[in-house]
Formats: sequence, structure tokens, C-alpha cells
Amino acid sequence: MKIINNVPYTMLNHPQQTLDIYLPDADSFPVFVYFHGGGIINGDKAWHECEFFIPELVASGIAVVSANYRMYPEAHYPEFICDAAAAVAWAHKNMGEYGTVTGLFVGGSSAGGYLSQMLCFDKKYLAPYKIDADKITGYIHDAGQPTAHFAVLKERGIDIKRVIIDESAPIYHITDDRDYAPMCVLVSEFDAANRFEQTQLMLSTMKHMGADMEKVEYNFMPGWKHCRYLKETDPDGKKVFVEIAVDFIRKYAK
Repeated sequence: MKIINNVPYTMLNHPQQTLDIYLPDADSFPVFVYFHGGGIINGDKAWHECEFFIPELVASGIAVVSANYRMYPEAHYPEFICDAAAAVAWAHKNMGEYGTVTGLFVGGSSAGGYLSQMLCFDKKYLAPYKIDADKITGYIHDAGQPTAHFAVLKERGIDIKRVIIDESAPIYHITDDRDYAPMCVLVSEFDAANRFEQTQLMLSTMKHMGADMEKVEYNFMPGWKHCRYLKETDPDGKKVFVEIAVDFIRKYAK
């Protein structure tokens, strides 16, 4: 595995607009752009859980691009989504320099899952880079909040327990005129409050709008708390997130 740290993905030289590249020992590979969690207020591309599962993904032949993004209190909506789009655009443009790219996958966990959902469902963020969100090879939405994110509600002075669906909510942008890319959706039995129910609403809204649900892989994680499978093994010693992600990526990579 080859690691390239702190690569800037914009021209602003902002310390949070950087990414780490993890390359497998191969000439061709799918690329997984991953966004960390932390409520859009903390977290880092090299958090402990990333150290736990990224080497396993790379050992399976997947190149991982782990990206930071601006967060509260410095950033405001929608700057962190714009950063996520810029990171994906950088990978789309540049990862071919390291080998033959067999697919571009976008995902994240918790707050990172919210970011991947926004890039997936609201096409305006990737459009300036001439990237069609529906042409991304696949998305891995891990425990993301499909309604207005609680950090965005806090910025607006709204009770963070409110369930609001507006332009800042991924679910708001689900329409009936899209051919969505394949998706892998994860949510835990004991996830963040109301996260399971909101995830079900996202999936049912997609179905209601006529999305091809054969391309949506839903993973209910029994017995787990919010995203704990990112840094722990199951009773059989398996890294369950790695297995789910590798199977999904291999299924859709060329």
C-alpha cells in the first residue's frame, strides 16, 4: 500500500480542503472517495475508524481517497457540501495518474453519509465540474441523515430534534426523472435518534418516485450502535463494513 497525505483539492490552500490517497499494489483499481463523520463539527480523514477499515479496503484492491472538508464553526451551509463535491471532482480528474480507474465510488459515514447523499440527490453540486451525479459508479450512504442535518438546523437557530425537509435535506431532491446510480445504504438497529425511521422514509420516497430499487442495497445492522461497525469487529471477528463495501464495489466496478 502506498499512502500520499495532505493533497490539496482546491486552489484555496485551506488546511481542511485536503485529502489522503491510499493506493493498492495494482495497476488498475476502483476508487472510493470517503468522507468522515463527526456531525460537521469535528472529525478528520485519518480518524481511528479510518485507520481500522481503510487498509482492509486497499488490501482488497480498492484505492481510497479520504477527504477532509470545512466544518462548523468556521464553515456554513452549504460550504461543506461544496468541498465534498470538489474532492470528488479532484479524484475524477486526477486518480487516473496513479493507475487505470475501474469505477468511481462516493460515500461517507454519519455526517459523511449526509454529504454523499447530498451529492447523490442534488445534482447541482457536481454539475459545475461537468460530472453527472447519476454517472458516478456507486454511492455508499452509511448512516447519513436524509433530512435537514442537525448541524444545519443549529446554524439556523432551529431545535436540532426537528425533522425538516427543505433544500438542505437529501430527501427533498429525490425526483421521478432520474436514473440513480447504484447505492449501498447502511443504518444500525440502535442508530442515532430517528435515523432508522428517516432512512426508511428516504428509501420509500425513492420507491414512490419510481427509482430502480434493484440498484439499492439496504443493509440493516442488527445489534449495532451508530457506525460502531467502522471500528469494531463482529462476534466472528469480521470487519462488517469492509465486507459490505468490498462486495458492493466489486459488483459495480468494471
